Amino acid sequence: MLVKVYGSAVFGVEATTITVEVNIDKGVGYHLVGLPDNAIKESSYRIAAALKNNGYMLPGKKITINMAPADLRKEGSAYDLTLALGILVASGQIQGDEIEQYIIMGEMSLDGSLQPIRGALPIAIKAKEEGFKGFFLPKQNVKEAAIVKGLDVYGIENIQEIIDFFEGKANLEPTKIDTRSEFYKDLDFPEFDFSDVKGQESIKRCMEIAAAGGHNIILIGPPGAGKTMLAKRLPSILPPMTLHEALETTKIHSVAGKLKEVGLMNQRPFRSPHHTISNVALVGGGSYPQPGEISMAHNGVLFLDELPEFKRDVLEVMRQPLEDREVTISRAKFTVTYPSSFMLVASMNPSPSGFFNDPNAAQTASPYEMQRYLSKISGPLLDRIDIHIEVTPVPFEKLSDNQKAENSMTIRKRVTAAREIQSVRFENMDHIHYNAQMNTKHIREYCALDETSKNLLKNAMERLNLSARAYDRILKVARTISDLEASENINASHIAEAIQYRSLDRDGWLG
Repeated sequence: MLVKVYGSAVFGVEATTITVEVNIDKGVGYHLVGLPDNAIKESSYRIAAALKNNGYMLPGKKITINMAPADLRKEGSAYDLTLALGILVASGQIQGDEIEQYIIMGEMSLDGSLQPIRGALPIAIKAKEEGFKGFFLPKQNVKEAAIVKGLDVYGIENIQEIIDFFEGKANLEPTKIDTRSEFYKDLDFPEFDFSDVKGQESIKRCMEIAAAGGHNIILIGPPGAGKTMLAKRLPSILPPMTLHEALETTKIHSVAGKLKEVGLMNQRPFRSPHHTISNVALVGGGSYPQPGEISMAHNGVLFLDELPEFKRDVLEVMRQPLEDREVTISRAKFTVTYPSSFMLVASMNPSPSGFFNDPNAAQTASPYEMQRYLSKISGPLLDRIDIHIEVTPVPFEKLSDNQKAENSMTIRKRVTAAREIQSVRFENMDHIHYNAQMNTKHIREYCALDETSKNLLKNAMERLNLSARAYDRILKVARTISDLEASENINASHIAEAIQYRSLDRDGWLG
């Protein structure tokens, strides 16, 4: 008897429906075809044990299973439940008249209980698109799949539950989630708040400008100055995610298997990989490509602490994704693209010992040692970072002050208002949404200067020996500062402030 059961494979952040054809005939043998990997080939042992432990059996006949399309490589153990149901229906052990109307996925333990799978959300989206009635999957993944409206999503714990459903012995209730209420829940209550940070008012201002214009930023300062503390609070002042951004971000985390029992993500991601990370782990890849840290940070913040400690080749592979806002991974038979539109926040000590030329410091470094340390970061990467700011230690008076600082929600309102101005400015452009994404043509159009501002910038570039690359960056940042003040034109005060945020471009800034 021939039976068709449906599963799904995830490539990149999109799913492809897989037809599992199970045929049982005279003879002996178990034949699994359609480019399955080792995890799928080993499923026969898990299926045999699970069926026996639930009162069923793997028939002692010739079992042929084809996973179509046969030229597409299938990976992972999530097809266990699909294969097991197909075998039971094809051998006549259970009824399955409506089985072709459902997508069925799940990894089975030897007792028939189910383990979580990856990519439940994109699978559910594809199932709805192709008109399937419902989706059976492990209970641990049900919240993320139930985000999709118009599809019955059933979370099950054991193979017996789905057997009883198709036999008519039990009535399973689909999981319902109010996507909008889930999305808006805790939207305005970030885990980290800027009110926790004592002092550092100039750095907070700098972070506000970076958030308002989507600018990449690097913080330079000695240990204990508060670089990491400030970076962790940056997502709390970014504009709230839209529902579209939340779905996009949840999709990537679903594919990577990082959602656990969380439904829709409503907080912007903050990723902070260790400096020993490999380039594949950072940008994504592998023999079967998975999203890397830059894609996990999509619509959020990627924080690289101690930037010069990262291997140079790891940092260099980030250059193209920083420009294109996506990363494409090519293999011989297929290509996958992961979105990677993130804000880069980097921090670093100015020297191996971590201290500036401070006569009171226990360890100081010579200008040569500092320069050698800084040279680990390439010019092209620094070229993609708009704001450089020095972070100095907080004095005791500020640390012991009990007065509450401005909270993240107040700052976020100003940032959101500035972003709305930019949305109107770039509404007719497909790939530009905020100031940091402007190219030279847009800078000339939207960053026109009056004579006073032009002279100020000219004098600053000559006196501070600012590099040519600093020119465009200063104009972009000045445009953002003017947006924060709801000013249509850039004036001299905006240029003057933007010039302060190019520390690493100054000739001899180390002293």
